Amino acid sequence: MDKVLAGLLLAVCLVLALRMVLGTQRRRRLDDWFASLSARARRLRHWRADREQARRVADEAIRRARGEEVEREGNVYRPKSFKKPPRDEMH
Repeated sequence: MDKVLAGLLLAVCLVLALRMVLGTQRRRRLDDWFASLSARARRLRHWRADREQARRVADEAIRRARGEEVEREGNVYRPKSFKKPPRDEMH
């Protein structure tokens, strides 16, 4: 583990040293590349979290649908809670 950490630290130092000797335009391009890499990593992290949240919401909806008494007519599911007596009042 110590050698891996030392190797990563050495790589970071070499990149920073290389950045110092680059010209302004190349340094800017290198900085832009690192910024886009960082943005992609953030999007990937959010994508995973969003996907996990969507899975939890879908599981909850399925669980609720299974718990309620339902009539099935072909592909149509009609919960018993939809069968309320008609109201006699007119609005």
